[in-house]
Amino acid sequence: MNEKTSFWRERWVMLMPGVFVLIWSTGFVVAKLASPYAEPFTFLEYRYILSLALFLPWIFLRRVPWPSSARQWVHIGFTGVLMHAGYLGGVWAAVKSGMGSGLSALIVGLQPVLTAMWLSSRGGEINLKQWVGLILGFVGLTLVLWHKLEIGHEINLTSLPLAVMALMSITVGTLYQKRFVKPCDVRTANSVQLMAAALVTLPVAWLETGGFELNVQSAFALGWSVLVLTIGGSSLLYILIQRGAAASVTSLMYLVPPCTAILAWMLFGEVITITTILGVVLTAYGVHMAIKNAKAV
Repeated sequence: MNEKTSFWRERWVMLMPGVFVLIWSTGFVVAKLASPYAEPFTFLEYRYILSLALFLPWIFLRRVPWPSSARQWVHIGFTGVLMHAGYLGGVWAAVKSGMGSGLSALIVGLQPVLTAMWLSSRGGEINLKQWVGLILGFVGLTLVLWHKLEIGHEINLTSLPLAVMALMSITVGTLYQKRFVKPCDVRTANSVQLMAAALVTLPVAWLETGGFELNVQSAFALGWSVLVLTIGGSSLLYILIQRGAAASVTSLMYLVPPCTAILAWMLFGEVITITTILGVVLTAYGVHMAIKNAKAV
């Protein structure tokens, strides 16, 4: 690798966390666009299949190696069930069941704290400064979403278990991938994850009655989900988990709702209050503390 290539590679590695947060933040915007026209699991099934339709020819033409053992296929497939079918399915279905995006984001926002608690109980890398950063991040996240929380009619016997399922899926999936999945090409790893997620999601999508209404808005949402969120965002998440400490990677999730709030202000004119701005600053500082003081697993 020559010096110029090495320079740009280092810059890209530095930018990856920020690019990931920006991409992942658009997920709530996509959900808002698509939810009136598509059932959650039906939409996600189309997303998985179309993503595979792009990944597989790319893998074939570039002769990208697949995971080397059956055990790795199982490990990667299991993370796909958790981080695609479980997490995305839980969030989308919870929102469809009446839970607002703000409350669902706050519940899923517990992920960095759960990850830290698990790692700490296992003698992991969590130190006092990192705990402070995680707590500050969650307080900031709460401030960002405070004006959107309408606890009461949003929580029911369907929406709450689905949101909790999403939280547990992304938490366990991140820890499981870091522990059991060996580094391999992100294209084939993502494809194995998508295959597993598609297989698990298909029976649920088959039972949905609303289907998918194709129009400009839903088509844009699906295209963005495939090209940007799955191929871009999910691939970056896989790379970040492989490269970084689990707690520092998951703490990036704190930045998603604040970034989403800014996007909603830009795209939909949603109000940003002083409390929101304070929450954004506090969240960013908490994430900075958590990552700065993290030790590699």
